[in-house]
Amino acid sequence: MPATSQLLPGHDVGKSSLLLRFADNSFSGSYITTIGVDFKIRTVDIDGERVKLQIWDTAGQERFRTITSTYYRNTHGVIIVYDVTNPESFVNVKRWLNEITQNCDNVCKILVGNKNDDPSKKQVDSQDAMHFGESVGVRVFETSAKENINVEEMFMAFTHMVLRTKKQSQSRAEREREREKETVDINSHRHRERRKRGKKCC
Repeated sequence: MPATSQLLPGHDVGKSSLLLRFADNSFSGSYITTIGVDFKIRTVDIDGERVKLQIWDTAGQERFRTITSTYYRNTHGVIIVYDVTNPESFVNVKRWLNEITQNCDNVCKILVGNKNDDPSKKQVDSQDAMHFGESVGVRVFETSAKENINVEEMFMAFTHMVLRTKKQSQSRAEREREREKETVDINSHRHRERRKRGKKCC
């Protein structure tokens, strides 16, 4: 089963490092800033089912927003990343949430505070992030791509969320098709009955 997710900015928060750590289990301290978009593919096993993940890494700079907005189409989930050592990146989270709402319908979202490996540099309090996540109905994770802290757990938990939502949507669509089919069958039956009655009375 395929699933497409998107990593959203801000700028220089470690999105590419998170993706590299999850897809290749590697880290580079001199990772080049993403130009436009990049993506990785990894196949994982979820409850005995093989799931092919296609994860897009979108650029955080303002000049790339018109490019990255096109990648919202057919996205099953969006990961919004901020830097726990940079309060401004956390403030920008609201803007990205609004953009997701404008571009996506019924898409899974999570908030990820990256670079959570040095308590002396941390400037976004975990409780503040959790309270904000609860207020907007979005689950919050804290990770470190550098030290490989909670990266695998975050991506796997998110994959479970995406698959659950995708299956629920498919079930709703199937029920809706069944209801439409029943309506057509009933209407066609009533139409035949009216035609029969019309022939008898003429």
